Amino acid sequence: MTQQELPGTEAFGPREAMEYDVVIVGAGPSGLSAAIRIKQLARKSGQDFSVCVLEKGSEPGAHILSGAVMDPVALSELFPDWKTMGAPVTVPVSEDRFLFLGEKIACKTPEWMLPKAMRNKGNYVVSLANFVRWLAQQAEELGVDVFPGFAATEVLYGENGVVRGVATGNMGVGKDGKPTSAFQPGMELHARYTLFAEGARGQLGRQIIDRFGLDRGRDPQSYAIGIKEIWRVRPSVHQPGLVMHTVGWPLDAGTYGGSFMYHMDNNEVAVGFTVGLAYRNPWLSPFEEFQRYKTHPAIRGVLEGGERLAYGARAIAAGGIQALPEIIFPGGALLGCDAGFMNGGRIKGIHAAIKSGMLAADAVYAALAENRRQDMLNAYPDAFRQSWLYDELFKIRNFKPWMGTNLYVGTLMFGIDQVVFRGKAPWTLHRRKADHEYLLPASRCRPISYPRPDGKLTFDIASSLYLSGTMHEENQPPHLTLKDRDVPLKVNLPVYAGPETRYCPAGVYEYIKGSDGTMRLQINAANCLHCKTCDIKDPTGNIVWIAPEGGGGPNYPDM
Repeated sequence: MTQQELPGTEAFGPREAMEYDVVIVGAGPSGLSAAIRIKQLARKSGQDFSVCVLEKGSEPGAHILSGAVMDPVALSELFPDWKTMGAPVTVPVSEDRFLFLGEKIACKTPEWMLPKAMRNKGNYVVSLANFVRWLAQQAEELGVDVFPGFAATEVLYGENGVVRGVATGNMGVGKDGKPTSAFQPGMELHARYTLFAEGARGQLGRQIIDRFGLDRGRDPQSYAIGIKEIWRVRPSVHQPGLVMHTVGWPLDAGTYGGSFMYHMDNNEVAVGFTVGLAYRNPWLSPFEEFQRYKTHPAIRGVLEGGERLAYGARAIAAGGIQALPEIIFPGGALLGCDAGFMNGGRIKGIHAAIKSGMLAADAVYAALAENRRQDMLNAYPDAFRQSWLYDELFKIRNFKPWMGTNLYVGTLMFGIDQVVFRGKAPWTLHRRKADHEYLLPASRCRPISYPRPDGKLTFDIASSLYLSGTMHEENQPPHLTLKDRDVPLKVNLPVYAGPETRYCPAGVYEYIKGSDGTMRLQINAANCLHCKTCDIKDPTGNIVWIAPEGGGGPNYPDM
């Protein structure tokens, strides 16, 4: 809702505006890398261009969640001396383990059988949230204006349809849509070029893609939900740099997903679970599958006797290069996971995000140096097609389509793709349906009975949510909206048994029976982790996620 649409705000006058050469939406690895690169190039040539980065979280890193194992290749291009600069990239991978799990057994894949793309020698176990905080410091030292707590909620267009900037959301608006005593109008930020780096399923990035038809002729983007916890474990079971991935139990062979366990420093372990959001059974709960996974003997032995420190969840764009939209439009570009540069086969996206930010920055800098504005940055996609990032994503392009069919068939065929053809098979697999279209009616699927949490190894959502630091201003308009309020009771509940109560990892959605015996959907928006799963998986596409008041949401410490 813009200020002009908000009743009672006319007395505050028009929104103030700030002018920049470049406005970047999102202080993640791609957005900050782009800002840094522009400033580096300008400083080298003796020029100065103004750059600002907007971040909806309370600070850079507050909303950042990733596994994470990081390939330092792009970081070394951005900062060749990153080691001496104090980058929080200090735990080299010491060992790779890849396990196929049965309910009670674990079969280790010999290292020689792992495709080269899935090996992690030379990579680092990191906290992406802390790495992003470090990147923000480097950006500010170069003169970038980083504004945390400001959510960009509106794309601004010029008379000729080009993107000319963004506007931040109003603050201090009550649930009734009227300004409270704390009301502050949003601000317009005008730019010669606007870059969108919001992460997977970005609110404004989606609008840009739809407006300019950037996904025309491309596969529908495919997503997974990643759920993560950080544990402090016993020193006797801690092995700094150990990287372990699993597939199989507790998921069935027809459901795409798997787990990770990364040993960091300070006796801490990042453990997480991903489930592809094209899953078919509406009774499935990714959160409960994660809890069940931790009871496996190969996992339980590491976590027992430890302490859970943090919890969070985030959607992951995993469609690959077939789902990558056109990455430029009049006046700007899409970066990182806002476009979908994630390498699902390597289970890595940080290096791709940094590289995409750098490639976009090179194109922006050249345009600024030529005194251009709000045109097409054609040099960006051209450079991408000539880069190592394109080659990497092309070689891995069939991973998600194969693995989305069946675990065993997919493993065999992807192995042939990578080992025999070295990623250059004479075929490219495609998918034609969006994730939510795969969900089957509940009557066609077997209900799943999940065990009660024990409070030691497995937990409920409420206690997990507490560890995420999630906070929202209670008195604000809902940021989880329904296109049609009747759909939940007419479709979701009777046909799909209310899947939103299970796919949400934060307990946002509840069906409640009223005193008259009728059911209603209650949306607990204050619980929201901003993972975007509901926006992706709702069976009719009826739920739309929009940014709440700036600064709201999770406050991840080390995720």
